Amino acid sequence: MTPQEIETLTYLRRARDLIDREYAKPLDVPTMAAKALMSPAHFSRRFRAAYGETPYTYLMTRRIERAMALLREGASVTDACMTVGCTSLGSFSSRFAEIVGESASSYRNREHHAVNAMPACVAKSHTRPARNASSRNGEAVAREAA
Repeated sequence: MTPQEIETLTYLRRARDLIDREYAKPLDVPTMAAKALMSPAHFSRRFRAAYGETPYTYLMTRRIERAMALLREGASVTDACMTVGCTSLGSFSSRFAEIVGESASSYRNREHHAVNAMPACVAKSHTRPARNASSRNGEAVAREAA
């Protein structure tokens, strides 16, 4: 890697850290791009090249991940939606079903014994939402049942 590529990755990591920290706050691509010292269009292209998904997709995946934890703890779907920074329950529900593979209410109502028995750091990695269908339909269910 060239020094310039390393510098670019450093800036992208700052933006990704911002998303991880501030996921519940209103974040848009221009705000994230400013953290990376890039124009919004350039930032979006570089972020996708580095991390395999757009900044907004990464943000929504982090929000859904946090919502899953809240739903396992018994929070209502509406409370989880608002707590993680989503302003539209309909958009949240659609995105949740797209990423997780089931509705938020059915996820909330399902038993999560295996996850509850895990340390939080292990549960976080095993329940991380996956965007590809094979992982969502097979591996996630297997992990949950283990």
